[in-house]
Amino acid sequence: MRYGNTTWLQTSVHITAFLPLALLIWDFTQGQLTANPIREIQLRTGKSALVLLILSLACTPLFILSGLNQILSLRRTLGLYAFMYACLHFLNFIGLDYGFDFSLIREDISEKRYALAGFAAFVILLPIAVTSRTAWKKRLGKNWKRLHRLTYAAALLVILHFLWQTKADFRQPLIYSGIVIALLVVRMPWLRDLIYEHVALMKRRQKDTSIADDI
Repeated sequence: MRYGNTTWLQTSVHITAFLPLALLIWDFTQGQLTANPIREIQLRTGKSALVLLILSLACTPLFILSGLNQILSLRRTLGLYAFMYACLHFLNFIGLDYGFDFSLIREDISEKRYALAGFAAFVILLPIAVTSRTAWKKRLGKNWKRLHRLTYAAALLVILHFLWQTKADFRQPLIYSGIVIALLVVRMPWLRDLIYEHVALMKRRQKDTSIADDI
């Protein structure tokens, strides 16, 4: 069902994407952000950015597997929400954590590999977010697709950023990296074409079965 230009599915995505931020604000106002609130904000915004980024990357493979056009319409929305959380993550780092002391920030980025990976991911995501609108797609032509393919590189850098900060339990970053690699594999041309053929064959069989049942 549609109302205006917005689908119920898109509305659900907007609500779900805002939930981590709403919960963060609530916990902050209630003093429930652990003994180290700055680190807790950093962890929550970073994880939300990563999850939403992976979900945006999953839209195309899910479309390939299902053929549902509605899924593709969510890709830009999820990507922009991922960037929003990445901005909050970055602002918390440079503002609350380092007090906008850019000499210390430069030193941290140059000396700590996890900080360098995170900063590199943010630099990649910035032009992708800015050029996400259709007008930019027309303006950049083929370069638009090349630029937006770098989202996968950004996702892998975010996972490295997460992995290099992890001191004990590496399961979560490894699971995320496995998901991103799987999404990349599904997009490989030979496998994508094979899936398209399989989906088309299944649809033809379902149609033939439906016709046979009606006879």
